[in-house]
Amino acid sequence: MRRPILSKFSPPQLIALTFALTILLGGALLASPATHQAGHSLSPVQALFMATSALCVTGLSVVDVGSTFNLFGQLVVLALVQIGGLGIITFGTLFAFLLGRRINFSERIRLAQQVSAFEVGGVVRLIRQIFAFTLIAELIGAAVLALRFVPLEGWGRGLYFAVFHAVSAYNNAGFSLYPDGLMRFARDPLISLAISVLVILGGMGFIVQINVLSHWRNPRRDRMLVHSKIVLSVMAALLVIGTLLFMLFEWQNPRTLGPLPFGDKLLASFFQGMTPRTAGFNTVDYAAVTQPTIFITIILMFIGANPGSTGGGIKTSTFFVMMMAAISLVRGRGDLVAFGRRVARETVVRAMTVGLLSMGLVNTGVLLMLIANHDNALSFERLFFETVSAFGTVGLSMNATFSLNPSQELILLVLMYLGRIGPLTFAVAFGSSNKNEVVRYAPERDILIG
Repeated sequence: MRRPILSKFSPPQLIALTFALTILLGGALLASPATHQAGHSLSPVQALFMATSALCVTGLSVVDVGSTFNLFGQLVVLALVQIGGLGIITFGTLFAFLLGRRINFSERIRLAQQVSAFEVGGVVRLIRQIFAFTLIAELIGAAVLALRFVPLEGWGRGLYFAVFHAVSAYNNAGFSLYPDGLMRFARDPLISLAISVLVILGGMGFIVQINVLSHWRNPRRDRMLVHSKIVLSVMAALLVIGTLLFMLFEWQNPRTLGPLPFGDKLLASFFQGMTPRTAGFNTVDYAAVTQPTIFITIILMFIGANPGSTGGGIKTSTFFVMMMAAISLVRGRGDLVAFGRRVARETVVRAMTVGLLSMGLVNTGVLLMLIANHDNALSFERLFFETVSAFGTVGLSMNATFSLNPSQELILLVLMYLGRIGPLTFAVAFGSSNKNEVVRYAPERDILIG
């Protein structure tokens, strides 16, 4: 009996290949005139860029989604966002459920890899919970957003806008049907807070979502995982730090927070402190912010959201392990301990590897963007910001995306792809392995570090 074609690929390879193939399919659809408004067209590179940005839930746009794509084109973008946010393999499992087909063990392994599950057992039940949680969160979010969009746009258009922005927010995509993003709603607490809650829930991570709900229902039986405690603590700390620093650096900036009253300054600061968690929405113009704000935002975008979530970046847990490992080494401690548990040395090595690979990709991306920056059309800080935003699948921009040339669009396209599937996943998928290596060499201690 012949083995299914998919069984020949390892989970990392299958994740990488399915994302690439879906990007090509989405690019072909978005390049078709059937998806465009009258008088609008996209080049093949622009169509691929938009498909990549949607599937990798980034939100960077080389064209205005609302005015360039017709309803069919916008629904294609939205479908790519939803598929990319949940994960292609995870999403494909839904159809297996609907068809009543059993999920075999190799498929369960791939599912566990896709959602960053700790174990294969129970992964099918976890997938059902993920779909249920996602659907409920997006429906509630759409209902809340409709309270504002329906009076503004009318019933049909308003409900559609509510659903589009709810799905885009929960999946941390950052696509908006308004040409200015959400800047017109900078002083609107309903829009700002509803979008923020959806973004935070989506960026929390599927495992953490289910763990928090289970613990809340039955705290004695279902304990909070150390992983959940770590990522929730880091998320909260980064949200507070981002909000306070944005407020500090922009408080008197006449082009951002300066003209706003006190309450609106707090609201806008909170939103901008939240959005580098890979959300991509903005209620102020990032082309007008101060340089300290740009610097802090780049750091927050690079860190990103939680593992197994709809967001990108190196992930909060990776950042936590890297920082705590450095602190432990400085203090002379042998083990890294978090919430009363020792963190395995393999986890520390994995975190350091992800961090190093990510920094290497970003630095290479910035260099390539500068080489392709003909006649110095864009400043270094704007290109740097754009590159980190693409790798972190954030979608924030200093109004530079529309000005990119085709070479720069291709560079960011690759970075969005690698940022979404993860540099380590890609390296493991297509790197060589030494499974047959049986020799273990003697350690060398006379290597000086630092």
